[in-house]
Amino acid sequence: MTAAPFAKGLAPGLYAITDSTLLPDDKLVPTVEAALRGGAVMVQYRDKSGSAVTRLNQARNLLAACRNAGIPLIINDDPELAQRVGADGVHLGQSDSSLIDARQRLGDGAIIGATCHGDLTLAAKATGEGADYLAFGRFFGSATKPDAPPADFSVLASARQYKRPLTAIGGITTGNGSALIQAGADMLAVVGDLFDGNPEYTERQAREFSRLFAAHHPLFQPRKNIHDTLSNHQEP
Repeated sequence: MTAAPFAKGLAPGLYAITDSTLLPDDKLVPTVEAALRGGAVMVQYRDKSGSAVTRLNQARNLLAACRNAGIPLIINDDPELAQRVGADGVHLGQSDSSLIDARQRLGDGAIIGATCHGDLTLAAKATGEGADYLAFGRFFGSATKPDAPPADFSVLASARQYKRPLTAIGGITTGNGSALIQAGADMLAVVGDLFDGNPEYTERQAREFSRLFAAHHPLFQPRKNIHDTLSNHQEP
């Protein structure tokens, strides 16, 4: 695996993505905090169903939790909200805001990720426009985005040419995640297999994803609060 440059707080590991259908308002922050305790290296706030006031308050509360853990908070598809709350960056899909416009709004220090599906042409365009990481998928059947186009594992190896951290998304579980890391993924973006349960379940799942990275990614460095747990439970 050729090392990708990591900057702006990006690191190999679990990328936790929220879902308002799985996380009601009163469970959102406690469950994300559980993912952080389990070793998540980045959090994305994704909620297109709530009111503007609700989304603003939730984003602020999540930012406080992420700041406390020293982990970046990314806002899905909304550079304006990211700027308003002072989040670390934004993730943009192909039908969302322009990456160039988002960069102008958020500045050079912001993390901006781009959805590339399974398309290297989209990856090349996003890289040229200054994306900080590239997201590929879906790699497996996804309940969150069942109509997303499928991606082949080989796109991860091919995308190494862009020298950006690579995120895999789409139906990822603790059972299939190691194959994606071995194929070249630097981050695994997970929704259902992380948040489809209570906070205790989420923390256990996050620790298991962290173990996959400890076993298979050469640049993974477990956060201090989970180091002892991982060192005692390495994947064979």
